[in-house]
Amino acid sequence: MSAQAAVASPHVMNTYNRVPIALDRGRGVRVWDVNGKEYLDALAGIAVSTLGHDHPRLVPALQEQVARLIHCSNYYHVPGQERLATLLTERAHMDKAFFCSTGLEANEAQIKIARKSGVDRGIANPVIVVYEHAFHGRSMATMAATANEKVRSGFGPLPGGFLRVPTNDLAALQAATAGNPDIVAVLLEPIQGEGGLHPMRAEYLRQVRQLCDARGWLMMLDEIQCGMGRTGKWFAHQWAGIVPDVMSLAKGLASGVPVGAVLARGAAAEVLQPGNHGTTFGGNPLAMRAGVETITIMEEDRLLANATEVGAHLKAALQQALGSMAGVKEVRGQGLIIGVELERPCGVLITRCAEAGLLVSVTADSVIRIVPPLILTRAEADEIVARLTPVVAQFLKEPT
Repeated sequence: MSAQAAVASPHVMNTYNRVPIALDRGRGVRVWDVNGKEYLDALAGIAVSTLGHDHPRLVPALQEQVARLIHCSNYYHVPGQERLATLLTERAHMDKAFFCSTGLEANEAQIKIARKSGVDRGIANPVIVVYEHAFHGRSMATMAATANEKVRSGFGPLPGGFLRVPTNDLAALQAATAGNPDIVAVLLEPIQGEGGLHPMRAEYLRQVRQLCDARGWLMMLDEIQCGMGRTGKWFAHQWAGIVPDVMSLAKGLASGVPVGAVLARGAAAEVLQPGNHGTTFGGNPLAMRAGVETITIMEEDRLLANATEVGAHLKAALQQALGSMAGVKEVRGQGLIIGVELERPCGVLITRCAEAGLLVSVTADSVIRIVPPLILTRAEADEIVARLTPVVAQFLKEPT
């Protein structure tokens, strides 16, 4: 962390390598810092700000809800929970929802559902299959499910009960689980976000669905980053024509208000009963209103179609501008979740892009992550490319 950034937050724990800017306000896909400098937001709070900033319909709805009721305990019925649960389960072809505040909590709930379902069937030590490059959170259990050693290092011993396999390799999955009676679930991201924007092939997702059906395992999907319309369908797995048993959501679900959710169907939806799980802030009236309004606006403004159309335009423009550059390995992604992989670590580009008025991130050390608000226009997509290209070109000219 730079001296400037450290001085800016002397009483805040030093848990982030912050870019030395402080954002003050936003509108649409643009934000401004405290000094008045404008940035094009191609990060959206890491795929969170679905509707961009200061949305003219979302903001008044949240203001009205704040004046009505912000929070109450889950001791009582919260009507907004049923409204949001209905919207989500109908679009996901699931049965029930549990609401929390973060993606980490949603994945913890998935893990608990898997383990308890196994214990309820007499499996004393349930095992969940997870994947190379996976990222599921930073709690003890979700770190154990996560592949990144940088995330895991220093926090051992981590909980057991996870079996890691390569991505997109059915034979490896079958070999690793052969003869193991303790497997209860497979947990995967249809598009791995923090792991470098690696997509699971549609055929592989269908194969895993078939294997789970044959073996009696739960198919559990982490759609925290790739869900909620980002790929052009409500959920990324829908491109493969499958339905999971359990699914976690968060990030873009409420366009900036903290919300996490677990959707489940069939027997998986009945595993958790009173006393098994809970949350203080999850499902409060403000968060539920934000989720309901986000989905409503997304449908009214055809933002799934926009993610498909503008995302394809942005990906093609990035491929044309960067794809042939020496040092660029691949431009990949779907809809408005796109990664540009370079041949060497490029974390410095987060700051350099900000200096050029563009907010992006770097994941897996060498992948530039672009996840703008779903309201992005073609002209704004072209602007992302125009601001990013010279920064990448200059970086790649520098000696390693």
